Amino acid sequence: METQARLYGVRLSAQKGRLVADQIRGMAVESALNLLTYSPKKGARIIKKVLESAIANAEHNDGADIDELSVKKVLVEQGTTIRRFQARAKGRGNRICKPTCHIFLTVGDSENKKVAAPVRRTKKAQK
Repeated sequence: METQARLYGVRLSAQKGRLVADQIRGMAVESALNLLTYSPKKGARIIKKVLESAIANAEHNDGADIDELSVKKVLVEQGTTIRRFQARAKGRGNRICKPTCHIFLTVGDSENKKVAAPVRRTKKAQK
């Protein structure tokens, strides 16, 4: 069972959002919330709200047990860029681009959790 939450048009660059999303991908929901709570990044505050929404969706719509949920997928995609104009000297103007992004988060049961592949050692490392 998987449950989604989406947030469109967030005033955050996709690159900065992906830095936070990569940290919580595959984690248990409780530890992901803990990490996002104490992270100083702006994206952490936004992604935490999306994660809380996905947890509420799973509990209310699917009757899922919160303790067994984990973050299955987190996608942060580039949205439209808001363009602004700033007046400069001698009648010129500069363009100011304000990026936005879309956040897609999926939570599900942690029973199919991935296990890290064993580390292969090269001949150099074995010596």
